[in-house]
Amino acid sequence: MFLIPFIIVGFLSFFLGFYLRKYISLKKLSDAQIKAKGLLEQAKREASDLKKRAELEIKDLEFRLRQDFENQTRERRQELANLEKRLSLKEENLEKRVEFLEKKEREFGERNRILKAREEEIKVKQESLAFLIEEEKKRLQKISGLSIEEAKGILLARLSEELTNEKAQILRRTEEEIKETSEKRAKEILSLVIQKLSAEYTAESTVSVVTLPNDEMKGRIIGREGRNIRAFEMATGVDLIIDDTPECVTLSGFDPIRREVARRSLERLIADGRIHPGRIEEIVEKVKREIEEKIKEDGERTTFDLGVTGLHVELIKLLGRLSFRTSYGQNALQHSKEVAYIMGMLASELNIDPRLAKRIGLLHDIGKAVDQDVEGTHAKIGTDLCRRYGESPDVYQAIEAHHEEIEPKSIYAVLSIASDAISAARPGARKETLEAYVKRLEKLESVAALFKGVDKAYAIQAGREIRVIVQPDKISDSEAINLARDIRKKIEEGLEYPGQIKVTVIRETRAIEYAK
Repeated sequence: MFLIPFIIVGFLSFFLGFYLRKYISLKKLSDAQIKAKGLLEQAKREASDLKKRAELEIKDLEFRLRQDFENQTRERRQELANLEKRLSLKEENLEKRVEFLEKKEREFGERNRILKAREEEIKVKQESLAFLIEEEKKRLQKISGLSIEEAKGILLARLSEELTNEKAQILRRTEEEIKETSEKRAKEILSLVIQKLSAEYTAESTVSVVTLPNDEMKGRIIGREGRNIRAFEMATGVDLIIDDTPECVTLSGFDPIRREVARRSLERLIADGRIHPGRIEEIVEKVKREIEEKIKEDGERTTFDLGVTGLHVELIKLLGRLSFRTSYGQNALQHSKEVAYIMGMLASELNIDPRLAKRIGLLHDIGKAVDQDVEGTHAKIGTDLCRRYGESPDVYQAIEAHHEEIEPKSIYAVLSIASDAISAARPGARKETLEAYVKRLEKLESVAALFKGVDKAYAIQAGREIRVIVQPDKISDSEAINLARDIRKKIEEGLEYPGQIKVTVIRETRAIEYAK
């Protein structure tokens, strides 16, 4: 009986623990289910967010792709429009060329017709000569004391003389026609080439002016006891002139590269504000390296623009140096580019290699890059440079002949002479001071006024033509021709001028009456 309560308590504890554990297990299961449901809902929300973000990214990517596609389409349309424009221009040029060829074909047809007519005329004359020969034979047979051989000799001598005269006349007419046609064709080609070309030139001098922020900067440039200005002149090799001109100084030197180095260096020193000998040397060395890089870039850009390839790197650098060289105010590199363009177009018109012509035109003045340091003319120096750096004989022979120092040996040499003259002598290519220009025109007019019978003389077309009006009672028509020739000789002997000067003598007689 004593154990029964314990047994009951044990059973009660067992069942209470069992149900308690069951309750706790069910509670944990319910909590786990609730937590799992929450996690599932959270996962669904995150998946929805991810889906929305993915949709936004897809829409953004689609928008960017659409923008890229539209930009590419727009650029492609622009390229197609440019291509269409170029094709239309080429088509117009081809149409002009076809019209030109048709015109030439008609001219050649007309010439062939004239030649055929002349051949028929010659044929008729030959038949007439044959008839005359027969008549002469019959007449000679009646002449006593002459053998058949002697008669043939006399007849052949007469015929030979007549045929010689006929051939001379035909040859003279043919030569005149060929000369007229060739001159006309040459003028057409040259005018066509000049019309296709448009180039700009910058006129430079032997001084450069640098603007200062104030006049106090002049004292800083001079430095204590002049040490800064001495260091600057020694480093650059250029004279620095400081005078009373407000807020500016002048750089003077005949070497354009040194003057450009000095100008850039001084501008940087003024902007930096630290002006002392050490800083001057540092800036000058840095600017020199930049100028060397610019020289090389200018040479490479020029060869790329003209399509000239395979040049030695030293020749490219020398071409870049030409951008700092001028001749009568004409930039040497721009002049070389223009000569290359002109030679290329002339070569195309003559059906020869335009690439070789452009190469010769670009290199024709290469000697000017070093002619201040090397003895000889720039044509000879350029020839030696091109030979040294592996250019072909056609190139350096044409370069040596472009100032007619030697006899031209190829068509390219002749084209180099003509192209150089066109570029240098055309109006506006080279500058001339007003005083020198006026003096040259006055001297040209005074030369014509020296001759007897000249009433007035006028220099026109920038001194490229002089018109001389003579007194009709003192100068006849035949004497006017001789006067033009004499004035031309006097100008050639006493004046220096670019290109050529046209001399026109005008003789006019007026008869005036008044009806009353």
